[in-house]
Amino acid sequence: MRAHRHLALALVVLVSSPAWAKKVDLDYHVRLLPDSGQALVRLTLADGAVVRSLDFDLGNASAYSDFESEGQWLIQEQGQRGLWRPGAGKASLSYRVRLDQRQRGGAYETRITPQWALFRGDQLVPPARLDQQDGTELVSRLTFELPAGWKSIETPWPRIGKQRFRIDNVSRLFDRPTGWMLAGNSGSRRARLGDTEVTVAAPRGQGMHRMDTLTLLTFIWPQLQAVFPRNPAKLLLVGARDEMWRGARSAHHSIYLHSSQPLISENGNSPLLRELVRQFAQVDDHDDSDWLGESLADYYATVVLYRSGGMSEDRYRTLQARLHKQGAKVTSLRGAQASAQQVARGVLLLQALDREIRLHNQEKRSLDDVTRALMRLRSVSTGDFVQISENVLGRRSEVLDSTLLR
Repeated sequence: MRAHRHLALALVVLVSSPAWAKKVDLDYHVRLLPDSGQALVRLTLADGAVVRSLDFDLGNASAYSDFESEGQWLIQEQGQRGLWRPGAGKASLSYRVRLDQRQRGGAYETRITPQWALFRGDQLVPPARLDQQDGTELVSRLTFELPAGWKSIETPWPRIGKQRFRIDNVSRLFDRPTGWMLAGNSGSRRARLGDTEVTVAAPRGQGMHRMDTLTLLTFIWPQLQAVFPRNPAKLLLVGARDEMWRGARSAHHSIYLHSSQPLISENGNSPLLRELVRQFAQVDDHDDSDWLGESLADYYATVVLYRSGGMSEDRYRTLQARLHKQGAKVTSLRGAQASAQQVARGVLLLQALDREIRLHNQEKRSLDDVTRALMRLRSVSTGDFVQISENVLGRRSEVLDSTLLR
């Protein structure tokens, strides 16, 4: 009987192992359409029988139109969701998606023009719940068809052909293209920093300081690596100017930065370094703890610049004075969305905690150890942060015994 149990267990292991999974191609083909501000997207399954359904979250349903499918396609929940049941054999689903998206103020968040397109891969294929046969692995690839005269396409995914990329996200069952992407007549600068292939790209004539940006990244990279052990294999930084949103925002292994924004502002802040810290740290929060992720990003954006020698002691002290003034009236850091004042006060608390840890451990430990522990968690709360900090400290923290965290 025991031998039979061992045999059954061995069979389960063999069947569930990815090496034994049936691999089925899922190809994404994207044709960019500047004249209409759209893209034509086609999903093709080599064998639709292995997928029982894909339940898409269409979100803003007006962004997607002209659905055509092999198999069954159903629009549900007043256009908010779409259900595709592919059926047996080779099956495809095609639709149009609007790439031109404006914010309330009128600036473009993503845009396609006659010369270039800057958008997120998340727009091309909406998130979906995948119901597939056991023992199946979808192998996803993304191919672009560019308008006549357009030279190239940049994405944060590994390139496997001229306009072709491999999409593989181990944290998701349904692999879909995500992250910032740039197509058209663009210029780029590339470098290998540590273990990461870095590309800075922007459309020609859009005022992006590609070499300045790459130089800053090269300068601070060793300090980033010293704090954060998890480095992306590839990082794409894109930017543009004409009617684009004036800010910075990170996505999967990629960052958008408006090309007129300074790399480091007069007050010492750097939107670029802030988003770069987000890429490395990947600290998500819950339980009214938004202050933690936001303050960590601000804290390390300054710290990596200071540790690299890019900020003098005088400028660092001036920055501290500004933080004290900005956060002086804050009585609590908790909340679903932290204000600028709460973030400033949170940075001061992190600085004080770093001093407390260093003092109690004779400079052998610091806030860096806390941050590396936070990175191992899927999501963190203020309570998790306090517990981990006190474990690193080796005793109860006087800094964290504060009404700010209650």
